[in-house]
Amino acid sequence: MSLSMPIRHPCPPGACDCEREQLLETHGGDQRILLLTKAEEKRLLERLENVASLAELERLQQRMHEQLGIRVDVAPGFNEVRSMRGIAIEVTAFPGLCRKTRQAIPAAIRRGLEQRPEIAYALLDAQGLFRDL
Repeated sequence: MSLSMPIRHPCPPGACDCEREQLLETHGGDQRILLLTKAEEKRLLERLENVASLAELERLQQRMHEQLGIRVDVAPGFNEVRSMRGIAIEVTAFPGLCRKTRQAIPAAIRRGLEQRPEIAYALLDAQGLFRDL
């Protein structure tokens, strides 16, 4: 990774389990996640909250994976879905990904789904929930 690119500042000692320092010391490790600075994280969360469609959410998931290595899975939960809490949003943990970021991404997606419930309905329909009605 180029040293001219700004990278994320370390978390306070003992506050996180991101293993940032180990990632920096590993040669050949995927360090793209370190490009997610606090300002860029704030922009990402804002974008996730203001998602306008299921297609846009899926594009954002793809771009997060391509640019930062973050894998986010959004799907109906194992049991029934009665509210936005019933939608399972998983962020795969890996070295360099801050614990707070792993919690903030699903929260931002949920807020976006609450603002636009039609996206949640489209997600449920994509899984076949409304096909037999």
